[in-house]
Amino acid sequence: MVLQENYTLHNGVKIPKLGLGTWFIENENAAQAVKDAVGLGYRHIDTAQAYGNESGVGEGIRNCGVARNDLFVTTKLGAGIKSYDGALMSIDKSLAVMALDYIDMMIIHSPQPWDEFGQDNRYFDGNRGAWRALEEAYMAGKIRAIGVSNFLPQDIENILEVCSVKPMVNQILAHISNTPHQLISYCQENEVLVEAYSPIGHGELLKNKEIIAIAESYAVSVPQLCIRYALQMGMLPLPKTANPKHMQNNADLDFDISVADMDALKNFDKIKDYGEASVFPVYK
Repeated sequence: MVLQENYTLHNGVKIPKLGLGTWFIENENAAQAVKDAVGLGYRHIDTAQAYGNESGVGEGIRNCGVARNDLFVTTKLGAGIKSYDGALMSIDKSLAVMALDYIDMMIIHSPQPWDEFGQDNRYFDGNRGAWRALEEAYMAGKIRAIGVSNFLPQDIENILEVCSVKPMVNQILAHISNTPHQLISYCQENEVLVEAYSPIGHGELLKNKEIIAIAESYAVSVPQLCIRYALQMGMLPLPKTANPKHMQNNADLDFDISVADMDALKNFDKIKDYGEASVFPVYK
């Protein structure tokens, strides 16, 4: 059962193979979503400073009835924090807001502020400063693992050139029809676990007739197909939902996609328009 399976990060820390994403879950609803997920067997919860729901997630973690050391909690530095001092303060703020003694993993949310995403300035110096703050928090035991999100190889190389602790994950947009194979291979070659956010393509894959037909051939839902695809690619999927029925469905993954179908899905035509979600990165 996938909820009982783990990956092992390069520092030896185990991370559950399937996580609950909490993007767009309001703070007042986050605690209940966490408690519902944990009650169903989830042990990995992903949030971010930018989501505005850290306090609700922390409340859910503290009150879910499962020992803290059996849970894995990730949060993310705001994308605009590009300095050592700013990151130090931000790390301590997340700990205080969540009211947790430690965070299992904290990652830099983006190599660039969101309003500059995809532009020329890669903020190399700022990311190095933020990374140094994460390293210090890691060494101090405030964080058990550290990583990045939306980083391209050049951004990761910038960190690798100066770091004392290598990034452990890179959380990226990755799903059927948008699988950045070169980026995934680069990360895996450098012992960086790839986490896949929005594994159902911001919901767009639910509308695709070809994807629906493949899912039906396995007698599973489209989300189940998409999440299993991410797992078979060696990634860690983070589907977002506050609905317990969807949480359960997303975790019922007792099937394997055939080699032929995986090959087809890996080369599936890219979605060209995400509608309201078009601000998010589609990697080249």
